[in-house]
Amino acid sequence: MGRAGTGTGGAAVAVAVAGPLLLMLLARPPLAAAGDIRKSDVRLVSEHFSQSPQKLSFYSWYGSATLFHFRVPPDTVLLRWLLQVSRGSGPACTNVEITVYFRYGAPPVINPLGTSFPANTSVQSPFFIKMLQSNASLNISHPAPGDWFVAAHLPPSSQKIEVKGFVPTCAYVFQPDMLVVRAVEVFILEPDVPLPQTLLDHPSYLKIFIPEYTQELRLELQGCATNGSLGCPVRLTVGSATLPRNFQKVLTCISPTWACRLLLPSPPWDRWLQVTAKSLAGPHVSVAFRAVAGLTACRPWSLGFPHRPQSSPNQSCNASASPLPPSPGCHGLGRSGRAGGGPFCLTSYPVIREDVDVVSVRFWPADRVSVLVRSATPSVMWLYLNTGMDSGGSLTVSLQANKTAVANSTLVAVCVNAASPFLSFNTSLNCTTAFFQGYPLSLSAAARKADLIIPYPETDNWYLSLQLVCPEGPEECEQASVLVETTLSLVPCLNDCGPYGQCLLLRRHSYLYAGCSCKAGWRGWSCTDNSTAQTVAQQRVATVLLTLSNLMFLAPIAISVHRLLLVEASVYAYTMFFSTFYHACDQPGEAVLCILGYDTLQYCDFLGSGVSIWVTILCMARLKAAQKHVLFLLGTLIFAMSLQLDRRGAWNMMGPCLFAFVVMVTMWVYRCGHRRHCYPTSWQRWVFYLLPGISMAAVAIAIYTSMMTSDNYYYTHSIWHMLLAGSAAFLLPPRDEHTKPWACSQKLTCHYQICKNHREDLYTVT
Repeated sequence: MGRAGTGTGGAAVAVAVAGPLLLMLLARPPLAAAGDIRKSDVRLVSEHFSQSPQKLSFYSWYGSATLFHFRVPPDTVLLRWLLQVSRGSGPACTNVEITVYFRYGAPPVINPLGTSFPANTSVQSPFFIKMLQSNASLNISHPAPGDWFVAAHLPPSSQKIEVKGFVPTCAYVFQPDMLVVRAVEVFILEPDVPLPQTLLDHPSYLKIFIPEYTQELRLELQGCATNGSLGCPVRLTVGSATLPRNFQKVLTCISPTWACRLLLPSPPWDRWLQVTAKSLAGPHVSVAFRAVAGLTACRPWSLGFPHRPQSSPNQSCNASASPLPPSPGCHGLGRSGRAGGGPFCLTSYPVIREDVDVVSVRFWPADRVSVLVRSATPSVMWLYLNTGMDSGGSLTVSLQANKTAVANSTLVAVCVNAASPFLSFNTSLNCTTAFFQGYPLSLSAAARKADLIIPYPETDNWYLSLQLVCPEGPEECEQASVLVETTLSLVPCLNDCGPYGQCLLLRRHSYLYAGCSCKAGWRGWSCTDNSTAQTVAQQRVATVLLTLSNLMFLAPIAISVHRLLLVEASVYAYTMFFSTFYHACDQPGEAVLCILGYDTLQYCDFLGSGVSIWVTILCMARLKAAQKHVLFLLGTLIFAMSLQLDRRGAWNMMGPCLFAFVVMVTMWVYRCGHRRHCYPTSWQRWVFYLLPGISMAAVAIAIYTSMMTSDNYYYTHSIWHMLLAGSAAFLLPPRDEHTKPWACSQKLTCHYQICKNHREDLYTVT
């Protein structure tokens, strides 16, 4: 089977993937296909895994993508993803393009907006398909066992800010199912032990265990015969398919005149390696052969905890007393040397792993500050990221060489690999092992520092390999050595998303991963893309507009105090205060001031806005004092409850306000019928107060519900503040023209006054 490619753009690219990646986008998934395979081969069983459907969102940041986590069992020979999408039936439900990503070992690193990544970040193009229909399927032959992730999202979201519940929306629900076909009869291939096999119509499944410190794997087919005649029409597929990259090795044996052999340097350590043998001779033709596997062991020089680094690069030939491997001219007599003869293949540095927090780990060499790098053998550090909870952050590698140690003609070659270390620095510097393309780095006299960032590293054991290389004169490296300081860590978000982002911890069932939510126009994986960012001056202007626009509430406050509407004045003052400081705290970056918690300020701002509209409408109804104050209190309590249930729901605020509007209209109609005259009676009141106030309120509602976008939010929301406060100032009812608020009807000789309030029919003694 051929090597799979990387899907970089839709179904057309996915169909071009050959060999183990067979993509089939069908109108309806062929659910019976796996069952047909199982019926034709009794050595296979099928299993089905499903997860609850989830609602998809339009993409704005990584948290908008819906993530699914599956676990593929061992000995799986076929993996089929069954993808189903259902949508609502409303008028807003149209056909949209849904993007689905697949990755082995870690969540997919996606970039639908085309933003830039931070410097020194290594990102692989994700494998994805685009769904235009409600059903699709994806087949992967011989998938790697372990964690698999599926992420899906709708197209990028628009910049328009929509009020929840006010604009009709459509729900798109996505559900992936995983169907696996697993082999229950797998032959164990032991090292240097020939395993006879006979192929007819069905392939043969084998596996071999690769222990740690395996330097090379050799697979060979011997004694091939086809129906008794010489020939070896066999295709051997070694390894498992992974996404977005696949490094399966395929060996096709046809001619019997040359040896059918496959050499794999640095195979994955401490795991089973799958091998599939398939006959190419046609149906009903038997092929017999012997499969032989050979392992070349690696002699490690392990530096234990009791050892301490020596400052001198000149090492003694006494291996038992030296913490470093002997030079090529010395014979190893140390702990590793007792395992067998031959030169050492690597120097192992023990590493301490410290779990700092969720998705936060630090690594450093045990009992030492720097790693001594020589030309004889690679210096290798183990980075244990195999807990299953380490793939949701970013792996950061920072290396710095001693200023005087690197000569002009020397080079410190560095490789970061998963599954097994890179050990072939003398023959190649591409960091490619048997089934993994590593990440190359280098340190030299011109560049003594190197950094690498790997977002969402695969769940596996990672290895940092360093070796001194002299391209111009190899003899110069024999006695040279370089001290390299290493800073290795796993962080949830790089630099905590910077000053213009917030690092958020996301969860999918028990799996945790992190993402950056950016502000002030900054974008990207770590909020480092400033292509659409606001300048500091723009941020300050936005803060000034959103905060000082609330001073417009001084007008309704002054009018309310003048007309002795003290409750209304208190509500307007409350709204002005918390709206001002909420928007001062809501700004990112430079211009930000928080006197309380952000959530508290936001809640108080929303509560004040709703209650302000509530009291203004009820005040216009001109109810009796007792009725008005009871409704004021009940309305405030209802607003507090509804905002706790859903702070951004449109009807949580509009519902009470509509009820107050109905009360006001009812009272006005009652007065019109009782007085036989339109209420309010004065045309000046309608022309100069009510109509301007109603117009300002209508424009404010239109701006709030349909005109706000992410780009114009600072201007439109400031206008909303001013229109809301201005409409309240115009709509507040006037004071009674014929009677003063408080009039004394009689003066007593005892210096007491009996005062009568004609508006409230109450008597007070002052």
